Amino acid sequence: MRVLLALGGNAMTNAEGRARVDDQQAAAVVAMRAVAELIEAGADVVVTHGNGPQVGNLLVKNEIAAAVVPPVPLDWCGAQTQATLGFTLMNALDNELHARGIDRPSATVVTRTLVGADDPGLTRPSKPIGRFLPEEEARRLVEHGETWEDRGEKGWRRIVASPEPLEVLDGPAVRTLVDAGHVVVANGGGGIPTVREDGVLRGVEAVIDKDLGAALLALTVAAEVLVIATDVPHAVLHFGTPRAEPIGRVTVARMRQHLAEGHFAGGSMGPKVEAACRFVEQGGRHAVITQLDQIVDGVAGNAGTLVVAQ
Repeated sequence: MRVLLALGGNAMTNAEGRARVDDQQAAAVVAMRAVAELIEAGADVVVTHGNGPQVGNLLVKNEIAAAVVPPVPLDWCGAQTQATLGFTLMNALDNELHARGIDRPSATVVTRTLVGADDPGLTRPSKPIGRFLPEEEARRLVEHGETWEDRGEKGWRRIVASPEPLEVLDGPAVRTLVDAGHVVVANGGGGIPTVREDGVLRGVEAVIDKDLGAALLALTVAAEVLVIATDVPHAVLHFGTPRAEPIGRVTVARMRQHLAEGHFAGGSMGPKVEAACRFVEQGGRHAVITQLDQIVDGVAGNAGTLVVAQ
């Protein structure tokens, strides 16, 4: 079985969301332990990941160092974090596989994802990235032309352009490596947003939703199962209310209905549900939304929110 595992941004930070180097290395060990369990169970695995905290850190460095070195755009930040996180995940995975006596090579592909040059998402910021800030600090950045939104108790967060992913440009390279037996880390952060105009490719200042990018990559590499790993065991109806109800096995049609009824927040569970639905609608066996320690059972259809065709 071929599995696409999408790691949430929280999977690469500590429990408090801190993203120091040692925090990320420790989180990678936990995440790759789950990947090793899938491999040990006989699955081919492709890994993708969020990179919000890491890109956020680079943007803070941009702001602080702008008077000394030129700031780099979001697409460059995406490429840098894909490489850094890929390296970190590969080390953790190789060590875990070695400890289990499993000989399996790994690889990271710095991955571009095609978006439409006329995509309205490029001009309408909607994707939250980076760290939460107090209102006073956020408003200072708004004065510099950035878009920030009040996110309640946690504070304010930057919102950036988020176009629709159309094609994983480097998908053939990823699939070739997987077919050759590699565990591949690819399309981190949804992929580096790239447009093609008059036959010329260029990166754009945007962020692709990681979950939607994961669904597209899963279809590109012919994965049978998409696992979206997050920090909760299930998607939940009426979340945060006394009527809260975990969702187990559910048809894609029913899940679409829940989505239309507004049960899932746009900046958190909503994209995960949309990605799961897209994957199943386009031929995937099933999609799972669950936490890391349940992914093996989720792949088998015995844990998490299981989205199926019928």
